[in-house]
Amino acid sequence: MKYAELNEDTAREALRKQPVALLPIGAVEDHGPHLPLGTDTFLAAAIAEMVSKKLENSVVLPPVYYGQIWSLEDFPGSINVDNDALVNYIVSIGKSLFKQGVGTLAMINGHVGNSVALKSAARQLFEATGKKVFYLTYPGAEDIIPKVCESKRPHYPYFHACEIETSYMLYLSPEHVDMSKAIKNIPDFPSDFDYTPTPWRKIMDTAVMGDATLATAAKGKKIIDNVVENIINIIK
Repeated sequence: MKYAELNEDTAREALRKQPVALLPIGAVEDHGPHLPLGTDTFLAAAIAEMVSKKLENSVVLPPVYYGQIWSLEDFPGSINVDNDALVNYIVSIGKSLFKQGVGTLAMINGHVGNSVALKSAARQLFEATGKKVFYLTYPGAEDIIPKVCESKRPHYPYFHACEIETSYMLYLSPEHVDMSKAIKNIPDFPSDFDYTPTPWRKIMDTAVMGDATLATAAKGKKIIDNVVENIINIIK
């Protein structure tokens, strides 16, 4: 059930049941020549839809398109939102939802860079309302990725516009993928990459980190189907 398509009567009835609200959260961010700027949001929204179809008494909220993308903000098309702004925005949404009667809020996150903000928002909402809030970024994917993907990640745990994420898109949003432009790009990471802020523009000329040419919809399906089941089990 899409929250934005409810009217006064159907919203009153849906909220009376204290539903689980699924909030897709993504980013507007360069994903190389073969994927769109809205990749992370498209993925989060599609996963939320899949979860809702299997999770009784749930509603899918309109997605949050903007996210924290400090690392790639210098790449074409990217729009960065500071952590504090994102936290405050999500907390405001959550408080309003709980006031309306929502029972549980589950943030379906398609962009790893949002993780710190989402955890902080969940804590603030819990302290303010006592309500359970989930922050879910592809739970269980790491168990399946090594079994289905052929390429090694250039730098664990990062993945971006690579075999993994392109496979997700080929499964969930294939109309937005141009595999004729898919490339392989392995950056040269400095030794202190994990210990100090490093804009990705310093290590790569294109916003692809890995081998997108190996992506397939079948690989995406195996990972995402597992993620969806994990999300449902966590919420239940």
